[in-house]
Amino acid sequence: QVQLVESGGGLVQAGGSLRLSCVASGRPFASHAMGWFRQAPGKEREFVASINWNGGSADYADSVKGRFTISRDNAKSTIYLQMNSLKPEDTAVYYCAAALRYNGPYYHPTTLNEYDYWGQGPQVTVSS
Repeated sequence: QVQLVESGGGLVQAGGSLRLSCVASGRPFASHAMGWFRQAPGKEREFVASINWNGGSADYADSVKGRFTISRDNAKSTIYLQMNSLKPEDTAVYYCAAALRYNGPYYHPTTLNEYDYWGQGPQVTVSS
């Protein structure tokens, strides 16, 4: 079992920044690719960013490229999502996720069904 606990959500004005954190426990953290997803009201959960086991490879949704940065600190069993230049359309519940499977050292999945554990999802609200 992996437990994921997120923090850092809140209300921010458009153009502002927030940093989400996700602390993992229960299994060796460094063996997992990790990701962030989000779900806005009335919409499906969508991919935001993912990162491989050592932080050397990452991927982003086109809608957040250049504004969001995913990173990890394996010594702290924590991943981060730095969100800059926030827009009202970034408003959503943000979920941290962990993938159990290993598909090579650069593996950083981008689809929901590749992830096995999920956090509780902090709310991020961007006002215009």
